[in-house]
Amino acid sequence: MMRDSRIFATVVASGFAVSCTAIAQAPARPVAAPTIRFEDVTAGSGLSAVMTSGTLPSTQILEVKGGGLALIDFDGDGDMDIFMPNGATLADPEHGPGARLFENMGGMHFRDVSAAMGARPTRWCFGCAVGDYDGDGRDDVYVCCHGPDILLRNLGGGRFEDVTAKAGLGDPGWSTSAGFADLDGDGDLDLFVVNYLDFDPAHPPAPAAFKGIPVMAGPRGLPARADLLYENRGDGTFRDASESAGIRQGIPGFGLNLAIVDFDGDRRPDILVGNDSEPNVLFVNRSVSGGSLRFEERGMVSGVATNIDGAAQATMGIAIGDVDGNGFPDVFTTNFSSDTNTLHLNLDGTFFDDRTAQFGVGAPSRPLLGWATAFADLDHDGAEDLVVFNGHVYPQATKVSMDSDYEQAPLVMRRAGGRFEVVKDPGPGLLGAHRDRTAVFGDLDGDGDVDIVVGELNGPLRLLRNTHDRADDWVTVRLKGPAGGLGHGMGAVVELASAKEPARVLARRWVWAGGPFQSTACTDLSFGAPPEWGPLVATVRWPARRDGGAVVSSPAEVRRGAVAEIAYPQARAPQR
Repeated sequence: MMRDSRIFATVVASGFAVSCTAIAQAPARPVAAPTIRFEDVTAGSGLSAVMTSGTLPSTQILEVKGGGLALIDFDGDGDMDIFMPNGATLADPEHGPGARLFENMGGMHFRDVSAAMGARPTRWCFGCAVGDYDGDGRDDVYVCCHGPDILLRNLGGGRFEDVTAKAGLGDPGWSTSAGFADLDGDGDLDLFVVNYLDFDPAHPPAPAAFKGIPVMAGPRGLPARADLLYENRGDGTFRDASESAGIRQGIPGFGLNLAIVDFDGDRRPDILVGNDSEPNVLFVNRSVSGGSLRFEERGMVSGVATNIDGAAQATMGIAIGDVDGNGFPDVFTTNFSSDTNTLHLNLDGTFFDDRTAQFGVGAPSRPLLGWATAFADLDHDGAEDLVVFNGHVYPQATKVSMDSDYEQAPLVMRRAGGRFEVVKDPGPGLLGAHRDRTAVFGDLDGDGDVDIVVGELNGPLRLLRNTHDRADDWVTVRLKGPAGGLGHGMGAVVELASAKEPARVLARRWVWAGGPFQSTACTDLSFGAPPEWGPLVATVRWPARRDGGAVVSSPAEVRRGAVAEIAYPQARAPQR
């Protein structure tokens, strides 16, 4: 919802439109050293919900993953609303408290519109994916469940319809995460679903042991479930293309999360699946223009399947960013305690190198069990920082018994030159121990900095406001893709550069499917833009399409303190 003293302007350049929503100029004030500081503004915000996932203390693996979150502009008013799928309990997995939907009213205030949704899942739900699968201009939601998944079609007016059966979906297993992306370049959104394992609440497995202490069983010892790829037929229905597309060549590996992004620079989205206690898999897109979906599994050969020691980890969270500035998306993953989180640099589009130690992100994470994570320029100094939310799965965990506490504080690391350094006081919003699981990152109050919504296992949602509060050091880019479901420019990469030297890229962001953990990454791209960078331009590299529409837009001037809306070119721009 656009409010306050905002000024609207539209500029047409090089065959595409750029519209800017500019913040009124703030009074000049001394420039302070960049800091990262968050405050908890949940109280009084209207964001009141508990993320149910079984009961405490957790006794079975079904209870410990928590749920997902999504930032979704369900009403099309230009700001991000919040969707929470929600879970249930072992006593009644089909009838939990139900999904929640909160409308963004501006100024960090939200209105609970859950009761008006119409179709409101109560099944035990986990992650969710947002995308306009039917191309009607409204974002729909796919909900991952223990039991048949659910596709919610956005009817407008805050109402949704369960179209799962009509669309040919509804896998009955336990899925954790999903992502919408145009995987075959035909102009509509296909769907990839990450599956975990087989679990029967009525017949739970016998306990296992960890460090000599009896704990809940799993995932090892339980049957893993294969992931699924659904091709969008373009008529509101999907077909299971998992076998024909080569997804079955990946060994099932207790999938928890995914990132769909063009890793090799050929403008076709690839799929990284983060597995729990098994090697990660990387499906490289080999689909031929005008042909059917085809992927090749390259996890081990690419180096992204394991850490530097060749060991499989327990991948939960995934963050995507260009850490080394070479133009290829790097991968940061969060893992189990007594291990480290992992940073894989994408060296050339085909090989990833574990540089965890080099960048200083390993040692601080060893006593922590990480979940949702993201790269974001929290202090607007031009470099992306790193946030990880933490919490153990075993209620018995203590520093003495397991070298790791059950409730854990978030880990905040600021980019400082060639390393990341722990921020000891990131503000009251990011202090204190919790059972955190998921989070989503985006500018929720329209002031240009990245705020956070955090989901805690059987705890209340928390709304964390970034207090950076400057109007002269940021740019937000919002893409308007081609019609037919690609309205957010899924699969594109945006490069921010100096207007004087457009070839000198200062920052780079991808619009990718998947998210911090069982969630959906925000499609509004936030850039810190220090004033010393001078005038800026943004270039969009759009994904390839069957109709030959893969283009690179001409550099468009963008203004600080503004949301720049860049539309897909009507006339084809020269290829690069």
